[in-house]
Amino acid sequence: MNAPYDPHAVAPAGAPTATAQLTVHSPEQMQELGRRLAKLLRPGDLVLLTGQLGAGKTTLTRGLGEGMGVRGAVTSPTFVIARVHPSLSGGPALVHVDAYRLGGGLDEMEDLDLDVSLPDSVVVVEWGDGKVEDLSEDRLHVVIGRTEGDETVENDEREVVITGVGPRWAAADLSPLAG
Repeated sequence: MNAPYDPHAVAPAGAPTATAQLTVHSPEQMQELGRRLAKLLRPGDLVLLTGQLGAGKTTLTRGLGEGMGVRGAVTSPTFVIARVHPSLSGGPALVHVDAYRLGGGLDEMEDLDLDVSLPDSVVVVEWGDGKVEDLSEDRLHVVIGRTEGDETVENDEREVVITGVGPRWAAADLSPLAG
């Protein structure tokens, strides 16, 4: 990744964490990672996605949607801010939020009623750093970064660090995410 990543930087001091780090070599593998991650998620889970433009946040979320069996194509919600994808199989809905255009914190996102959606859904927030952490003491923080190398060469390889924060994730086995 472009800068060293400290998984404890996403968690309050003393908060329990679990971490997995892996390399993804293509958009197809990023989508597959989303499908594997979906198997670990349950209603009430909050997932924050961090990475530069084009890192693969929406591709990962597309895989989550496939793995959760939700209705509708998962696309970037940049202009609508949030999309709700109901489950086709009785599972939780996927609420996909893009906070890129939102400058404030949780107050600005209050109109989205994420606190109401969270208990019954899996809420995934792209660009949510510093904006939605207060929704839950338990969350998954996924950081996607390009691998080191020549930035002028097209490179689909990404380093992904997944950190589970809080009691929900403290004893979680994130090793299945490595494939």
